[in-house]
Amino acid sequence: MVNMRFLAAVPFFFFLGGLVHAQQFPEAGWEAAPSPLASDFAEPGGKFTTFGSQYPKSFNYQIDNNVFSREIFRLMFETLLDTDPITLEDRPGLAHRWEISEDKKSFTFHLDPKAKWSDGKPITSEDVVWSFEAVKNPNHLTGAIQSVLKRLVKIEAPDASTVVIHAEEVHWKNLQACTAFRILPKHWWKDQDFNKVNYEFPVVSGPYQLGVVVEPHYARLERREDYWRTDAPEMTGLLNFDTIEYRFYPQMDVAFESFKKGEFDSFAVYTSSQWIKETSGDRFDRHWIAKQSIHNYNAIGFQGFAMNMRREPYNDKRVRKALAHLLDRKRMNRTIMFDQYILTSSYWPDIWDEEHPNPNVETTFDVEKARALLHEAGWSVNPATGKLEKDGKAFVIHFLTRDPSTTKFLLIYEEALKDVGIELKIDQKDWAAWARDMDEYNYDITWAAWGASPIKDPEGMWESASADLKAGNNITGFANAEVDALIERTREMFDVADRHEVIREIDQIIFEETPYVLLWHIDYVRLLYWNRYGMPDHVLGKYSDEWSTVDYWWNDAFQADDLKAAMSSGSAMPPPPRDVYFDKVFAPAVAVGPVRVEALR
Repeated sequence: MVNMRFLAAVPFFFFLGGLVHAQQFPEAGWEAAPSPLASDFAEPGGKFTTFGSQYPKSFNYQIDNNVFSREIFRLMFETLLDTDPITLEDRPGLAHRWEISEDKKSFTFHLDPKAKWSDGKPITSEDVVWSFEAVKNPNHLTGAIQSVLKRLVKIEAPDASTVVIHAEEVHWKNLQACTAFRILPKHWWKDQDFNKVNYEFPVVSGPYQLGVVVEPHYARLERREDYWRTDAPEMTGLLNFDTIEYRFYPQMDVAFESFKKGEFDSFAVYTSSQWIKETSGDRFDRHWIAKQSIHNYNAIGFQGFAMNMRREPYNDKRVRKALAHLLDRKRMNRTIMFDQYILTSSYWPDIWDEEHPNPNVETTFDVEKARALLHEAGWSVNPATGKLEKDGKAFVIHFLTRDPSTTKFLLIYEEALKDVGIELKIDQKDWAAWARDMDEYNYDITWAAWGASPIKDPEGMWESASADLKAGNNITGFANAEVDALIERTREMFDVADRHEVIREIDQIIFEETPYVLLWHIDYVRLLYWNRYGMPDHVLGKYSDEWSTVDYWWNDAFQADDLKAAMSSGSAMPPPPRDVYFDKVFAPAVAVGPVRVEALR
């Protein structure tokens, strides 16, 4: 299974409740408090080393939409508002107060007077205005964010600490959009070519700053002692490491071998053969390396073979459906992945449950059905060559990939494709080259994996208007008038459950249109780590994946000494829980607020 770290869903902020009258936030009586997910035992200091990814084409998340760059960007730059990790409600960030107008189309933010950049300059409304205009600039490779901000048409700065953002229409996502972009220091960025700021960020506002970068091996983030919120209650027990080092490897197998040697500390497993076959021996059996399945409310994304519908023959649904029927997912799951996965039949797998069973009929491996669809689409086999042709042109798929681990899957796929006369050519590139092609949608088919958010939003990936946004999330070029109409229907739905009902309708339409050959998923995080750290019982956040290790873990000198002694003597350490269920270990029970848990699962 390919690494799901590469593509990120954008972004993780939500407007959760409807407003009848103009309101001010935070509401009366609100007080900053430590995160309920942070441990009272957490201690600051030390270093944490983890796997980052392949070396990306950019660390600038706003122009390179990948999960690794998202993570380091969030640690360096902030947004106007933060999100409560339990209720998902908005809470102060760079703005310590905000108002929403009675007509729900104007949003006023008052910057915290304590907020400052790492060079000591205050964060002002000029920075917010400049950042807003930069990501809205059509010449910048910010398509994924532009799709979120498209209804925001004007920004004003009445004074140095106030900004007002105006929307052209009422929409449930307007507040999310106002807080979806990172605020950048105008005094440094204004003299740069925005699309070429990749690895240099000398001025930041967040708790970490970029330290040593050794391409293509590692990058370090260093915790800032002068971070403007260091002593704020909400930071207590969080982001404890002085140094976070991300290691880069060209292949997942190489990264895994390096992890087992102790070259870095944690590794999320995306390959079932590693999880089943390669997690035994002294290091695992004696619990020097902990192996845990984390069951929380982390939203389930999807992965699949994305087909470029801007090109022939992938603009023909019959061809796309035929290609889906030629993928033997059950065989792959059985022979390569030890039946560890759920075969995906939805673009939002976790939006379906017992109350709302998934009506999408699983796409089965069916060569004859594929032949019939291809014949219907005008393709026939040339008896002289055995090749499938249309108008004298052979059917050749150029499959763009960035991970050698995909080859074993593609070889099985190639068998079925060859059986009907389709030739498969694998175009293997590194991540940076793959990302450049994807920015320009220069591909036939590629393997893409997407993260997800608890609150579902189809617009950025599935609305027709997003199909031609450069470097956007609608990589397939999907455009469907019925889906557009349903997305428009959600515009003034401020209740999450109501929106999710419409998104279930959207899911059925997209599934039928088959822009991806859907693959498989799991509904938990498979995590390995050297057993030397302190961590809360829930290990990860309520809605987060393996990246939240840096948020909640800390260096535990006693645990580290125990590991060292156990390895020296060859003895076993006490086993950590094999399965961790958030609802069983997190206490006290906290209501989810205006969003029901059922709606999120």
